[in-house]
Amino acid sequence: VLPSVLRGLLPSLAVVLAAAASACSPTYDVVIEGGRVMDPESGLDAVRNIGIVGGRIDVISDEPLEGARHIQAAGLVVAPGFVDLHRHGHNERAYRLTVRDGVTTGLELEIGTADVEAWYASREGGQLVNYGVSMGHIGARAVAMGDRVTGLGGVTTREPATEEQIAETERLIREGLAQGALGVGLGSAYTPGAPMAEIERIFAVAADAGVTAFIHMRGGLQGLDSTLTAARNVGAPLHVVHANSSGGGNIVRFLAMIEAAQSAGQDVTTEAYPYAASSTGIQAALFDNWESWEDDRFNQYQWVRTGERLTRETFGQYRAEGGTVIIHSRTEEMTLTAVTSPITMVASDAMPAGHPRGAGTFAKVLGRYVREQGALELMDALRKMTIEPARRLEAWVPALRNKGRIRVGSDADITVFDPETVIDRATYLEGSIPSDGIEYVFVNGVLVVDGGEVVEGVRPGRAVRILSAP
Repeated sequence: VLPSVLRGLLPSLAVVLAAAASACSPTYDVVIEGGRVMDPESGLDAVRNIGIVGGRIDVISDEPLEGARHIQAAGLVVAPGFVDLHRHGHNERAYRLTVRDGVTTGLELEIGTADVEAWYASREGGQLVNYGVSMGHIGARAVAMGDRVTGLGGVTTREPATEEQIAETERLIREGLAQGALGVGLGSAYTPGAPMAEIERIFAVAADAGVTAFIHMRGGLQGLDSTLTAARNVGAPLHVVHANSSGGGNIVRFLAMIEAAQSAGQDVTTEAYPYAASSTGIQAALFDNWESWEDDRFNQYQWVRTGERLTRETFGQYRAEGGTVIIHSRTEEMTLTAVTSPITMVASDAMPAGHPRGAGTFAKVLGRYVREQGALELMDALRKMTIEPARRLEAWVPALRNKGRIRVGSDADITVFDPETVIDRATYLEGSIPSDGIEYVFVNGVLVVDGGEVVEGVRPGRAVRILSAP
């Protein structure tokens, strides 16, 4: 009789045990379910489920997970959020384009700022993405020389500094680093008044602080040689921005020189963006010799406000006004060489408006160079966008040790995209069209892109900075 009674109780017992097991199973804030998880740091490339709790990745499993929100990611790639070392657009409009391109951390490290405290204070309260800045040589130099214009068009960028002014520039840079700047940003191409001896002294400040100098260098191959030498003389870690732009028609030799320096033990890295045209302010010292140009050169320049190609007359007119130009001076072959090089990272050099690289850099690499052309393997492209830029900073910026990777315990900065549809849409005439195929983006565990659209009213992005002097 007893076995018969027990058999009658078994179904009820099974329900009770299942309910108890379910109660003991953790429930996550979000579960990303069934996606192709790709992590360049570990090499993981497999279908997995990810459980997010408290802004962090808590589990990566091939077993089912329970969560308050389930993201169905079958057929999608689940990657670390993209880390962009070189973005000039740091406002709401630019951030909305940034996250639609899969970027979760956007940093202004090339030119930087003249006032680190004010830069971070203006963004307190959170942004759509994680954000950070370097201390800028151009801005500090302008302040030291009494120039009210601290940007690329400042008068003092063209003038030599006195010993006292250089010493004050060094002091201001040290002060900015003590306030949390992520490195030292230089634009020697924009400061013809600063000889390499001055640049080397600024490199020495970076070396003393144990941070990298990020530089828009001048002078092509000769300039690269002198820049590498100056950094090597003082032991400064060096990052050469936009190899495609600075290398131009000599991109193969340009990259070979950097690779040779790396092989010799120098701490130097570089980056590229996937567009054949560059962009900058028309008032910059780069163009001080414009009146000596041949007439046909002006047609390379496109005025962002109208989309028109320029002439000698309109170039002079707009230079007096000030604004942004797009410069069509390179070939697609040069661009492809730079982006696919094993030593380059992907970084956008995003302008606040106008150039399509501010909206489409990462989607273009994934859609055109990976899927359409097969010029890059997907994992290699993701490496250039995630773990490599994180490693460039993480030795002195602890926050970057938990970004750029999908790992238990790391920040839930995650980009989920469709490898079959991801593509850039922005053009040189309409530079603010968002990318397609970026379906979900998490910043510190919070969805900022949901089903391809920006989520309104969320600001989970945090300041990335060194909280005390290195």
